[in-house]
Amino acid sequence: MGTVYCDLAISLDGYLAGPDQTPETPLGEGGIGLHRWKFDEPEEHARESAAIVDAGAFIMGRNMFAGPGQGPWDPEWTGWWGAEPPYHGPVFVLTHHAREPIPREGGTTFHFVTGGIAEALDRAREAAGERAVSIAGGAATANQYLAAGLVDELRLHLVPVLFGRGERLFDGVGHTELVQADVRPTPRVTHLRYTRKPS
Repeated sequence: MGTVYCDLAISLDGYLAGPDQTPETPLGEGGIGLHRWKFDEPEEHARESAAIVDAGAFIMGRNMFAGPGQGPWDPEWTGWWGAEPPYHGPVFVLTHHAREPIPREGGTTFHFVTGGIAEALDRAREAAGERAVSIAGGAATANQYLAAGLVDELRLHLVPVLFGRGERLFDGVGHTELVQADVRPTPRVTHLRYTRKPS
């Protein structure tokens, strides 16, 4: 069985998305800036960018798939990523509303899980086989898995910006001890990797 990891870009004050998220600005005010390092300097950060999607299966929350808002699904909505999402594998979306799987180009299929984080993780582990499972986000989903002690490795890409409000990582997680495994500073982002402290 592979490891379970979270790989997330985060502001200096702990936010994965800025304030005032809308369907037009799903990452909130300034939130896209947390990810500019991947696109503006791809060679500098090639290793970290590749590692984000180096998993056999992925788990994400409904908001990450569809943006803010609840209620029944819009049947026309198939995700933010266009015809070929970057995952190239099964993605399990946590939701309260059932939906048939959505296959996309490049091997990505979105599956919709209504049974909570344990069911999603069981299905993702089965699909991944010996490969890792990625908890892709957003903050509420990552926090649930962190609080339950189900994340083996936490990778953070710390961007020197302050949001003050938005979608915050670690809310409700409680006392958790981690071991720093790696750190790589660059002018635009510091790449950090932690493993769960053995009990």
